[in-house]
Amino acid sequence: MNTVYASTGAAARPVRTPSMRNLPINLFGAVMGLAGLALAWRLSGQYFGMGGALGEAIGALAGLVFVVLAVGYLAKWVKHPEAVKAEFNHPIASNFFGTVTIAMLLLSAVAAPHSQWLGQALWVLGSLLTVLLAGLVVSRLLAGGHEAANAVPVWLIPGVATLDIPVTGAHMPMAWAAQFNMFALAVGATLALIFYTRIFARLVHQPALAKGMVPSLMVLIAPFAVGFLAYTNLFGEIDRFASVLFYFALFLFVVLSFKVFRRDVPFSPAWWAISFPIAALSNAALKYAHAQGSTVLMVIAAVILLFLTVALTVLLPKTLGSLFSGKLLAN
Repeated sequence: MNTVYASTGAAARPVRTPSMRNLPINLFGAVMGLAGLALAWRLSGQYFGMGGALGEAIGALAGLVFVVLAVGYLAKWVKHPEAVKAEFNHPIASNFFGTVTIAMLLLSAVAAPHSQWLGQALWVLGSLLTVLLAGLVVSRLLAGGHEAANAVPVWLIPGVATLDIPVTGAHMPMAWAAQFNMFALAVGATLALIFYTRIFARLVHQPALAKGMVPSLMVLIAPFAVGFLAYTNLFGEIDRFASVLFYFALFLFVVLSFKVFRRDVPFSPAWWAISFPIAALSNAALKYAHAQGSTVLMVIAAVILLFLTVALTVLLPKTLGSLFSGKLLAN
Protein backbone atom coordinates (compact mmCIF):
# COMPACT_ATOMS: atom_id res chain seq x y z
CA MET A 1 0.00 0.00 0.00
CA ASN A 2 1.45 3.33 -1.02
CA THR A 3 1.28 5.95 1.73
CA VAL A 4 2.46 9.48 2.46
CA TYR A 5 2.45 11.14 5.87
CA ALA A 6 0.44 14.27 6.65
CA SER A 7 1.50 16.24 9.72
CA THR A 8 -1.14 17.58 12.10
CA GLY A 9 1.13 19.39 14.50
CA ALA A 10 2.75 16.98 16.95
CA ALA A 11 1.72 13.76 15.26
CA ALA A 12 1.92 12.33 11.78
CA ARG A 13 -0.68 10.03 10.30
CA PRO A 14 -0.49 7.78 7.23
CA VAL A 15 -2.57 8.92 4.24
CA ARG A 16 -3.44 6.40 1.60
CA THR A 17 -2.75 7.42 -1.98
CA PRO A 18 -4.36 5.87 -5.05
CA SER A 19 -2.41 3.03 -6.61
CA MET A 20 -3.15 0.63 -9.47
CA ARG A 21 -2.20 -2.22 -7.15
CA ASN A 22 -5.53 -1.63 -5.37
CA LEU A 23 -7.71 -2.12 -8.47
CA PRO A 24 -10.13 -4.85 -7.29
CA ILE A 25 -10.89 -7.83 -9.50
CA ASN A 26 -14.54 -7.69 -8.43
CA LEU A 27 -15.04 -4.55 -10.55
CA PHE A 28 -15.46 -6.89 -13.51
CA GLY A 29 -18.85 -7.55 -11.94
CA ALA A 30 -19.82 -4.20 -13.45
CA VAL A 31 -19.29 -5.63 -16.93
CA MET A 32 -21.40 -8.66 -16.04
CA GLY A 33 -24.23 -6.46 -14.82
CA LEU A 34 -24.14 -4.07 -17.75
CA ALA A 35 -23.92 -6.87 -20.32
CA GLY A 36 -26.75 -8.75 -18.62
CA LEU A 37 -28.86 -5.59 -18.60
CA ALA A 38 -28.09 -5.04 -22.29
CA LEU A 39 -29.25 -8.57 -23.13
CA ALA A 40 -32.42 -8.07 -21.08
CA TRP A 41 -33.36 -4.86 -22.91
CA ARG A 42 -32.53 -6.54 -26.24
CA LEU A 43 -34.87 -9.38 -25.27
CA SER A 44 -37.53 -6.84 -24.32
CA GLY A 45 -37.17 -5.32 -27.76
CA GLN A 46 -37.54 -8.72 -29.45
CA TYR A 47 -40.54 -9.84 -27.41
CA PHE A 48 -42.41 -6.63 -26.68
CA GLY A 49 -41.00 -4.09 -29.14
CA MET A 50 -39.56 -1.82 -26.44
CA GLY A 51 -35.96 -1.14 -25.43
CA GLY A 52 -33.97 -2.83 -28.18
CA ALA A 53 -31.94 0.27 -29.05
CA LEU A 54 -31.30 0.96 -25.37
CA GLY A 55 -29.98 -2.57 -25.02
CA GLU A 56 -27.48 -2.07 -27.85
CA ALA A 57 -26.26 1.19 -26.27
CA ILE A 58 -25.78 -0.47 -22.88
CA GLY A 59 -24.00 -3.35 -24.59
CA ALA A 60 -21.53 -0.93 -26.17
CA LEU A 61 -20.94 0.62 -22.74
CA ALA A 62 -20.33 -2.83 -21.26
CA GLY A 63 -17.71 -3.53 -23.93
CA LEU A 64 -15.98 -0.22 -23.24
CA VAL A 65 -15.93 -0.84 -19.49
CA PHE A 66 -14.46 -4.30 -20.07
CA VAL A 67 -11.64 -2.93 -22.22
CA VAL A 68 -10.81 -0.23 -19.67
CA LEU A 69 -10.80 -2.68 -16.77
CA ALA A 70 -8.83 -5.28 -18.72
CA VAL A 71 -6.12 -2.74 -19.57
CA GLY A 72 -6.09 -1.53 -15.97
CA TYR A 73 -5.83 -5.01 -14.48
CA LEU A 74 -3.13 -6.03 -16.95
CA ALA A 75 -1.20 -2.93 -15.84
CA LYS A 76 -1.65 -4.05 -12.24
CA TRP A 77 -0.36 -7.51 -13.18
CA VAL A 78 2.74 -6.04 -14.83
CA LYS A 79 3.52 -3.47 -12.13
CA HIS A 80 2.33 -5.34 -9.04
CA PRO A 81 2.35 -9.09 -9.77
CA GLU A 82 2.52 -9.87 -6.06
CA ALA A 83 -0.81 -8.07 -5.52
CA VAL A 84 -2.47 -10.11 -8.28
CA LYS A 85 -0.99 -13.31 -6.85
CA ALA A 86 -2.28 -12.44 -3.38
CA GLU A 87 -5.74 -11.75 -4.80
CA PHE A 88 -5.75 -15.02 -6.75
CA ASN A 89 -4.70 -17.01 -3.68
CA HIS A 90 -7.16 -15.31 -1.32
CA PRO A 91 -9.88 -17.77 -0.20
CA ILE A 92 -12.68 -15.29 -0.99
CA ALA A 93 -11.33 -12.69 -3.45
CA SER A 94 -10.07 -15.43 -5.78
CA ASN A 95 -13.65 -16.36 -6.67
CA PHE A 96 -14.10 -12.97 -8.34
CA PHE A 97 -11.73 -13.99 -11.14
CA GLY A 98 -14.79 -15.79 -12.44
CA THR A 99 -16.33 -12.40 -13.14
CA VAL A 100 -13.75 -11.88 -15.90
CA THR A 101 -14.66 -15.05 -17.77
CA ILE A 102 -18.41 -14.54 -17.28
CA ALA A 103 -18.00 -11.01 -18.63
CA MET A 104 -16.33 -12.43 -21.75
CA LEU A 105 -19.14 -14.94 -22.26
CA LEU A 106 -21.85 -12.32 -21.88
CA LEU A 107 -20.03 -9.92 -24.19
CA SER A 108 -19.88 -12.69 -26.78
CA ALA A 109 -23.70 -12.68 -26.80
CA VAL A 110 -23.77 -8.88 -26.90
CA ALA A 111 -21.36 -8.79 -29.85
CA ALA A 112 -22.72 -11.73 -31.87
CA PRO A 113 -25.45 -9.85 -33.83
CA HIS A 114 -22.91 -7.21 -34.86
CA SER A 115 -19.87 -9.43 -35.50
CA GLN A 116 -20.23 -13.19 -35.71
CA TRP A 117 -16.46 -13.63 -35.66
CA LEU A 118 -15.99 -11.53 -32.52
CA GLY A 119 -18.88 -13.24 -30.78
CA GLN A 120 -17.49 -16.70 -31.48
CA ALA A 121 -13.93 -15.72 -30.53
CA LEU A 122 -15.04 -14.26 -27.18
CA TRP A 123 -17.20 -17.31 -26.48
CA VAL A 124 -14.44 -19.82 -27.23
CA LEU A 125 -11.83 -17.96 -25.19
CA GLY A 126 -14.26 -17.24 -22.35
CA SER A 127 -15.44 -20.86 -22.28
CA LEU A 128 -11.94 -22.31 -22.11
CA LEU A 129 -10.89 -19.91 -19.35
CA THR A 130 -14.11 -20.62 -17.45
CA VAL A 131 -13.57 -24.38 -17.45
CA LEU A 132 -9.91 -23.91 -16.51
CA LEU A 133 -10.83 -21.66 -13.59
CA ALA A 134 -13.54 -24.06 -12.40
CA GLY A 135 -10.99 -26.88 -12.43
CA LEU A 136 -8.49 -24.83 -10.44
CA VAL A 137 -11.12 -23.87 -7.86
CA VAL A 138 -12.25 -27.47 -7.35
CA SER A 139 -8.65 -28.67 -7.13
CA ARG A 140 -7.87 -26.02 -4.51
CA LEU A 141 -10.93 -26.88 -2.44
CA LEU A 142 -10.15 -30.59 -2.53
CA ALA A 143 -6.74 -29.86 -1.00
CA GLY A 144 -8.62 -29.39 2.30
CA GLY A 145 -7.93 -27.20 5.28
CA HIS A 146 -10.46 -24.48 4.39
CA GLU A 147 -12.28 -22.56 7.09
CA ALA A 148 -16.04 -22.98 7.26
CA ALA A 149 -16.50 -19.19 7.52
CA ASN A 150 -15.03 -18.79 4.01
CA ALA A 151 -17.98 -20.63 2.42
CA VAL A 152 -19.67 -17.42 1.27
CA PRO A 153 -22.02 -16.77 -1.68
CA VAL A 154 -19.21 -15.67 -4.03
CA TRP A 155 -18.00 -19.27 -3.92
CA LEU A 156 -20.70 -19.85 -6.51
CA ILE A 157 -19.20 -17.51 -9.11
CA PRO A 158 -16.58 -19.85 -10.68
CA GLY A 159 -19.04 -22.76 -10.67
CA VAL A 160 -22.01 -20.79 -12.02
CA ALA A 161 -19.68 -19.40 -14.67
CA THR A 162 -19.77 -22.75 -16.47
CA LEU A 163 -23.58 -22.47 -16.70
CA ASP A 164 -23.07 -19.28 -18.70
CA ILE A 165 -21.36 -21.28 -21.43
CA PRO A 166 -24.63 -22.82 -22.72
CA VAL A 167 -26.51 -19.60 -21.90
CA THR A 168 -24.40 -17.71 -24.42
CA GLY A 169 -23.30 -20.51 -26.75
CA ALA A 170 -26.24 -22.86 -27.22
CA HIS A 171 -26.45 -21.89 -30.89
CA MET A 172 -22.74 -21.86 -31.71
CA PRO A 173 -22.17 -23.48 -35.14
CA MET A 174 -19.03 -25.46 -34.29
CA ALA A 175 -19.47 -29.26 -34.46
CA TRP A 176 -18.08 -29.72 -30.95
CA ALA A 177 -20.17 -26.96 -29.36
CA ALA A 178 -23.24 -29.10 -28.56
CA GLN A 179 -21.34 -31.62 -26.43
CA PHE A 180 -19.20 -28.92 -24.87
CA ASN A 181 -22.35 -27.05 -23.83
CA MET A 182 -23.74 -30.24 -22.29
CA PHE A 183 -20.46 -30.77 -20.45
CA ALA A 184 -20.57 -27.19 -19.13
CA LEU A 185 -24.18 -27.59 -17.97
CA ALA A 186 -23.26 -30.78 -16.12
CA VAL A 187 -20.26 -29.18 -14.41
CA GLY A 188 -22.07 -25.97 -13.52
CA ALA A 189 -25.24 -27.63 -12.21
CA THR A 190 -23.35 -30.11 -10.05
CA LEU A 191 -20.92 -27.57 -8.63
CA ALA A 192 -23.78 -25.17 -7.91
CA LEU A 193 -25.61 -27.90 -5.99
CA ILE A 194 -22.54 -28.87 -3.96
CA PHE A 195 -21.45 -25.30 -3.20
CA TYR A 196 -24.97 -24.09 -2.51
CA THR A 197 -25.62 -26.56 0.27
CA ARG A 198 -22.30 -25.72 1.91
CA ILE A 199 -22.86 -21.97 1.64
CA PHE A 200 -26.40 -22.22 2.98
CA ALA A 201 -25.16 -24.22 5.99
CA ARG A 202 -22.51 -21.56 6.66
CA LEU A 203 -25.09 -18.76 6.50
CA VAL A 204 -27.36 -20.61 8.92
CA HIS A 205 -24.81 -21.86 11.45
CA GLN A 206 -21.96 -19.32 11.29
CA PRO A 207 -21.94 -15.60 12.25
CA ALA A 208 -23.68 -13.23 9.83
CA LEU A 209 -21.72 -11.84 6.89
CA ALA A 210 -19.87 -8.59 7.38
CA LYS A 211 -21.86 -5.63 6.08
CA GLY A 212 -19.46 -5.17 3.19
CA MET A 213 -20.31 -8.67 1.95
CA VAL A 214 -24.09 -8.40 2.34
CA PRO A 215 -24.69 -7.46 -1.35
CA SER A 216 -23.11 -10.78 -2.36
CA LEU A 217 -26.14 -12.57 -0.93
CA MET A 218 -27.83 -11.85 -4.27
CA VAL A 219 -25.42 -14.33 -5.87
CA LEU A 220 -27.60 -17.04 -4.33
CA ILE A 221 -30.13 -16.30 -7.08
CA ALA A 222 -27.66 -17.05 -9.88
CA PRO A 223 -27.67 -20.88 -9.95
CA PHE A 224 -31.43 -20.92 -10.49
CA ALA A 225 -31.82 -17.95 -12.84
CA VAL A 226 -28.76 -18.85 -14.92
CA GLY A 227 -29.68 -22.52 -14.66
CA PHE A 228 -33.11 -21.70 -16.15
CA LEU A 229 -31.50 -19.88 -19.08
CA ALA A 230 -28.91 -22.61 -19.67
CA TYR A 231 -31.48 -25.40 -19.49
CA THR A 232 -34.02 -23.75 -21.77
CA ASN A 233 -31.40 -22.61 -24.27
CA LEU A 234 -29.88 -26.08 -24.49
CA PHE A 235 -33.10 -28.11 -24.64
CA GLY A 236 -35.20 -25.55 -26.48
CA GLU A 237 -38.30 -25.68 -24.30
CA ILE A 238 -39.70 -24.37 -21.03
CA ASP A 239 -40.99 -27.41 -19.18
CA ARG A 240 -42.04 -27.90 -15.56
CA PHE A 241 -38.46 -28.27 -14.34
CA ALA A 242 -37.58 -24.94 -15.94
CA SER A 243 -40.61 -23.40 -14.25
CA VAL A 244 -39.38 -24.65 -10.87
CA LEU A 245 -35.99 -23.04 -11.44
CA PHE A 246 -37.53 -19.71 -12.41
CA TYR A 247 -40.00 -19.52 -9.56
CA PHE A 248 -37.43 -20.39 -6.92
CA ALA A 249 -35.10 -17.70 -8.30
CA LEU A 250 -37.99 -15.24 -8.09
CA PHE A 251 -38.74 -16.31 -4.51
CA LEU A 252 -35.10 -15.82 -3.49
CA PHE A 253 -35.01 -12.39 -5.11
CA VAL A 254 -37.93 -11.20 -3.00
CA VAL A 255 -36.57 -12.70 0.24
CA LEU A 256 -33.00 -11.47 -0.27
CA SER A 257 -34.03 -7.97 -1.33
CA PHE A 258 -35.13 -7.23 2.22
CA LYS A 259 -31.75 -8.37 3.55
CA VAL A 260 -29.56 -6.67 0.94
CA PHE A 261 -31.13 -3.31 0.15
CA ARG A 262 -30.64 -1.61 3.51
CA ARG A 263 -29.35 1.84 4.32
CA ASP A 264 -26.81 0.52 6.81
CA VAL A 265 -24.88 -1.35 4.09
CA PRO A 266 -22.20 1.09 2.84
CA PHE A 267 -21.39 1.58 -0.83
CA SER A 268 -18.37 -0.28 -2.19
CA PRO A 269 -17.49 -2.09 -5.45
CA ALA A 270 -18.96 -5.18 -3.76
CA TRP A 271 -22.41 -3.79 -4.59
CA TRP A 272 -21.85 -4.84 -8.20
CA ALA A 273 -22.41 -8.39 -6.96
CA ILE A 274 -26.14 -7.69 -7.12
CA SER A 275 -26.09 -6.81 -10.80
CA PHE A 276 -25.54 -10.05 -12.67
CA PRO A 277 -27.83 -12.30 -10.59
CA ILE A 278 -30.69 -9.81 -11.01
CA ALA A 279 -29.81 -9.42 -14.70
CA ALA A 280 -30.01 -13.20 -15.12
CA LEU A 281 -33.38 -13.19 -13.35
CA SER A 282 -34.56 -10.34 -15.57
CA ASN A 283 -33.68 -12.27 -18.72
CA ALA A 284 -35.31 -15.40 -17.29
CA ALA A 285 -38.47 -13.47 -16.34
CA LEU A 286 -38.78 -11.93 -19.81
CA LYS A 287 -38.31 -15.30 -21.47
CA TYR A 288 -40.75 -17.05 -19.13
CA ALA A 289 -43.40 -14.33 -19.42
CA HIS A 290 -43.19 -14.42 -23.21
CA ALA A 291 -43.56 -18.20 -23.27
CA GLN A 292 -46.53 -18.22 -20.89
CA GLY A 293 -48.28 -15.18 -22.36
CA SER A 294 -49.34 -14.12 -18.88
CA THR A 295 -50.03 -10.45 -18.16
CA VAL A 296 -49.06 -10.89 -14.51
CA LEU A 297 -45.74 -12.46 -15.47
CA MET A 298 -45.12 -9.69 -18.00
CA VAL A 299 -45.63 -7.10 -15.26
CA ILE A 300 -43.24 -8.98 -12.97
CA ALA A 301 -40.63 -9.12 -15.74
CA ALA A 302 -41.02 -5.41 -16.41
CA VAL A 303 -40.67 -4.55 -12.71
CA ILE A 304 -37.48 -6.60 -12.39
CA LEU A 305 -36.00 -5.05 -15.53
CA LEU A 306 -36.79 -1.51 -14.38
CA PHE A 307 -35.47 -2.27 -10.89
CA LEU A 308 -32.18 -3.50 -12.35
CA THR A 309 -31.94 -0.49 -14.66
CA VAL A 310 -32.40 1.92 -11.76
CA ALA A 311 -29.93 0.00 -9.57
CA LEU A 312 -27.18 0.15 -12.20
CA THR A 313 -28.00 3.78 -12.95
CA VAL A 314 -27.17 4.45 -9.29
CA LEU A 315 -24.15 2.14 -9.06
CA LEU A 316 -22.32 3.38 -12.15
CA PRO A 317 -21.97 7.07 -11.18
CA LYS A 318 -21.19 6.12 -7.57
CA THR A 319 -18.37 3.89 -8.79
CA LEU A 320 -17.03 6.54 -11.15
CA GLY A 321 -17.21 9.13 -8.38
CA SER A 322 -15.25 6.82 -6.08
CA LEU A 323 -12.67 6.30 -8.83
CA PHE A 324 -12.17 9.95 -9.69
CA SER A 325 -12.01 10.97 -6.02
CA GLY A 326 -9.20 8.48 -5.48
CA LYS A 327 -11.09 6.45 -2.88
CA LEU A 328 -11.56 3.40 -5.07
CA LEU A 329 -7.86 2.77 -5.67
CA ALA A 330 -6.83 3.83 -2.17
CA ASN A 331 -8.49 0.93 -0.41
